[in-house]
Amino acid sequence: MGKYVVSPATHQTDCGRFRASFSVHRSQGNGSYSRVFRFDKTFASREAARLFAVTQGWLETCIPHPSTC
Repeated sequence: MGKYVVSPATHQTDCGRFRASFSVHRSQGNGSYSRVFRFDKTFASREAARLFAVTQGWLETCIPHPSTC
């Protein structure tokens, strides 16, 4: 997604539902940025969890965030 690599993932819970997560990676020059996002929300299907992870990854990389100190 632009200058970032977003990798969605799903994980099956003990009760048979699915959790979503994604990782964001960016390399620029000598530095790199990696972050993993995991969500508590569960989904009835793997596809629903994957779609949620893809959407959240898109939002994380496309919407400008306020600078932090």
